[in-house]
Amino acid sequence: MIRTISAFAVRRPWLVIALWLAVVGAGFGVGTGVFDRLVSDVGTVPGSESGRAERLLERAAPRPESLTAVITGRAAADPALGQGVASAVAAVRAVPGVTEVSEPLPSARTGEALLVEITLAPGDGQERAAETAAERLRAVGGAQVTVAGGPLSDAEFDEQAQKDVARAEMLSMPVVLVLLLVVFGGLLAAGLPLLVAVAGIGSTFGVLYAFSAVTDISVYAIQITTMLAVGLAVDYALLMVSRFREERRRTPDVARAVARTTATAGRTVMFSGLTVAVALAGLVVFPDPFLRSIGLSGAAVVVVDMAVALTLLPALLGRFGHRVPPAKERTGAGGAFARVARAVQRRPVLTLAVAALAMVTLALPVLGMRISQGDPRMLPSSTATRQMWDQVRAHFPEQARWAGDIQVVADAPAEHPGVARLQRTMAAQPGVTDVRSQRIGPGTTVLLATPRGPAEGTGARDAVAAIRDAEAPFRVRVTGDTARLIDYRAMLTGRLPWAVAVVALGTLVLLFSFTGSVLLPVKAVLTNLLSIGAALGVVVWVFQEGHLAGLLGTEGLGYLHLTVPVLVGAIAFGLSVDYEVFLLSRIRERWLAGAGPGGSVAEGLQRTGGIVTAAALLIGVVFAGFVAGGFAPIKAIGVGLVLAVALDATVVRMLMVPATMTLLGHRNWWLPRPLRAVHARIALSESAPGPAPESASGPESASGPESEKSVSAR
Repeated sequence: MIRTISAFAVRRPWLVIALWLAVVGAGFGVGTGVFDRLVSDVGTVPGSESGRAERLLERAAPRPESLTAVITGRAAADPALGQGVASAVAAVRAVPGVTEVSEPLPSARTGEALLVEITLAPGDGQERAAETAAERLRAVGGAQVTVAGGPLSDAEFDEQAQKDVARAEMLSMPVVLVLLLVVFGGLLAAGLPLLVAVAGIGSTFGVLYAFSAVTDISVYAIQITTMLAVGLAVDYALLMVSRFREERRRTPDVARAVARTTATAGRTVMFSGLTVAVALAGLVVFPDPFLRSIGLSGAAVVVVDMAVALTLLPALLGRFGHRVPPAKERTGAGGAFARVARAVQRRPVLTLAVAALAMVTLALPVLGMRISQGDPRMLPSSTATRQMWDQVRAHFPEQARWAGDIQVVADAPAEHPGVARLQRTMAAQPGVTDVRSQRIGPGTTVLLATPRGPAEGTGARDAVAAIRDAEAPFRVRVTGDTARLIDYRAMLTGRLPWAVAVVALGTLVLLFSFTGSVLLPVKAVLTNLLSIGAALGVVVWVFQEGHLAGLLGTEGLGYLHLTVPVLVGAIAFGLSVDYEVFLLSRIRERWLAGAGPGGSVAEGLQRTGGIVTAAALLIGVVFAGFVAGGFAPIKAIGVGLVLAVALDATVVRMLMVPATMTLLGHRNWWLPRPLRAVHARIALSESAPGPAPESASGPESASGPESEKSVSAR
């Protein structure tokens, strides 16, 4: 199948190139309309108790947004300052859409600040009213006025996340190009992976635009998938172009070299793409629209990159491949990576034990991981929201609360005796204060309670649990930041086993089809989980606990943003399987060529060590651009992915894989007789054209799918 596709691409290169140009043009033209359809909701669980209560409140009594203004730079008691603030407050009260403005509150702690609270009317005009109110407050002369909260902060969070990813792309792309030039030693060969990346990104916009017609697409999803499109396109093109240069060393015939490349490396790309897509598609199991949009868009971009690598790249190689220089002569028997493999093979038990112990040690902080919806500390100090938060904590510590009220929706009128009992139950909770009621309909009452401390704090969580457990003669639904966080954690806990099962089963089936082995897929899943756990452990150690956080321009937050663990886990698992497939493809070739259990591992590692290292370095540079951002969750995702890729390309691929495969020996390729027929039906085998007539020195001349035979026969 792959050979047929590539043969068509080589015969009709301009047709294939023209078709992809049309697809990419439509993607960058019509597809970019997806940016007008993006949503920023994160951490919602449709169908949960908090979600149902939230929808009821939005219909019956939409909650007004509020702004907080902190005025500093002069003493709070300064008469001139007081006169200027009073004039600005009067101007704000006249703004359409502003329903209430508090009297300026002087700081009791420092006496060097005034605080003003502004309440906005619910509706579509909140953002415009907020911007106008902020402008009029900033007109106070001789003082520094910081205004944030409500729609202003929502916009700032979204803008910062998008700005960070754009900065990451700008910083990483020139470095990627330079590294490609170093790897390939020529502009044309280095430019092919970037052309594949551009085609992948343009096509991704078109796919996401189509998805946006039937489901929500997160503003974060499009940024992350764009970076993933670049990373995977470079990975796949690197593998294909590297193999093409090896085949060019055997034969001057470009068409034959392309055919052999797609039959070998193309098969690897297909299985790699499918396994990465399965890993990301596992996010669709979660009902959170954010995670689902990441899963759908991520799986789509992987399939698109795979399709580009298997069609457009062969067409480009068929047309311009004569300008790509052949690779230098080398064998798989020697070299640095083969020496590493043989050193590991001499002490496989010790190597495996030390490597596994190191990975488990790095993963230990995950046991104390806490997730949260976050607060302004996630933003850089240059943002208005973060400045407002720091000033409130310094001058008005009693007002420093980012979490919203605990909202209890009772299906009963306010006069019902049960409502009063429920209100007393709420007031008795040590984690809340300031309990009050609000009638929103003839038969519905809302009880509001202000939590003590952060939304993810023990006191707030215990209060919500106690309220939900309280007996009442009517239906009670609890929402608010703390309740949503509790429901989100419950959703993750309940759906995570299903997501893991989907990903693990899909990965095992695909790797079984690829390798014809029962044990290797299981080994791959277990070692990949180790590298992901180690990367997440370091992320918790840095961003939650604060170790070395200052070096990254952030601080210990006491939590991870709820998007970080799932995204790092899903993307890192997919990339880990990606490199596993790269390595196993060459080890399997050497095994089928008769290299033996030890020799096949050493030669396979030698032949893929440079590619995996270069691929890991390139995609690591792409993700390292995240770390340069100012938004803590984006930084955490960047650090987690860079570490996962680095650990996987070094500790796992160079140490743990040779050690485990050495210990298993011939059992690596064990296939029970009942599964041989199954493998024969589902395996995708390609037969490359036979070796070129010229001499091909070194053991590689016997490699490739031309020696394809039943693995179980060995």
